Amino acid sequence: MRYDHVGTSTTIPLALKILIAGGFGAGKTTLVSALSEVRPLQTEEVLTGAGIGTDDISGVEGKSTTTVAMDFGRITINEDLQVYLFGTPGQDRFWFLWDELAFGALGAVVLADTRRLADCFPSIDYFEQRGIPFVVGVNCFDDSRRFNLETVRRALDLDPDVPMVLCDARDRQSAKMVLISLVEHVARQRGEPVPTA
Repeated sequence: MRYDHVGTSTTIPLALKILIAGGFGAGKTTLVSALSEVRPLQTEEVLTGAGIGTDDISGVEGKSTTTVAMDFGRITINEDLQVYLFGTPGQDRFWFLWDELAFGALGAVVLADTRRLADCFPSIDYFEQRGIPFVVGVNCFDDSRRFNLETVRRALDLDPDVPMVLCDARDRQSAKMVLISLVEHVARQRGEPVPTA
């Protein structure tokens, strides 16, 4: 509870934390940027020769930057509810940050890139091992081959109750549908009524 300048009580908004995860180049920074109502905090750095032999850029050769800590964005649902988005770094060498980022998270979105599908296995394993609800957003890149969701589900060996959504991380409406899918999934897991639009 807080008080405004005339002493009347106002409520403190509820804050929900959602992680955006996935492999290197899967579109995490792009998705956070598409959704955030404020200019997102990004910790992108230019890839250099120092990453040769460490960073695998096969399939995403045009990528010139990488997230070295996190991306951060905010969405205000209403005066009582705000959603904070935390984009995780996609490379193994930054995994030490994940436990801090995941603390208190409502759930996670795992972005899958069908050009490098195996890259999202570590994210899926991380959330499964910690019991953090997640959905998989299959990011439809312009130059990637399209697969139906059941084919991707089998390739990722996902449980049937894990929601999957085709998306375009650049498009705000498409990105919102991924978040809605996550919130509905969390509500079902908790036995709560599924919110309606």
